[in-house]
Amino acid sequence: MSDIKKIGFMADSHDNLPAIRAAVERFNEEKVDLVIHAGDLVAPFTFKEMNKLNCPFEIVLGNNDGEVLGLFKVFKGKVHQPPFHLKIKNKSILVLHDPGILPEVLDKSSYDLIIYGHDHIASYKILADGTKILNPGECGGWLYGKRTIAIYNLENEKIGIIELPLNA
Repeated sequence: MSDIKKIGFMADSHDNLPAIRAAVERFNEEKVDLVIHAGDLVAPFTFKEMNKLNCPFEIVLGNNDGEVLGLFKVFKGKVHQPPFHLKIKNKSILVLHDPGILPEVLDKSSYDLIIYGHDHIASYKILADGTKILNPGECGGWLYGKRTIAIYNLENEKIGIIELPLNA
């Protein structure tokens, strides 16, 4: 994972295939090197769209991922129970779905970047200690009528939240 320059993040796609397709197309256009889904992909049939990514991807389970065994079977080795820890270019990254455990995580550990979903609201902030906290928002657009994803450029440390078209 040392050659990774851009990471794409998405969450809360909730089986919305056109939204997943739009996210995958944007990630491919942006030439991301890895995509991480922060939960609530939901069903195994979404694999067909996720598999169109031109890069590897990882999925963290969310509270609505009901067909867990099916997800594990179809997405072989790419599905993780939260919290999911990974290190990329000396960056310690934590991915979870429910932000309810954030206070506990922040008290006990040191991460460069924490990704979560669940509340469907895109947000990005940097804490006083430099920890970046990102919610890429809802890719599916079902709850608030906005489809959002995020891209993290590891070379310049910038994170951008991107709104996808609703008509895609």
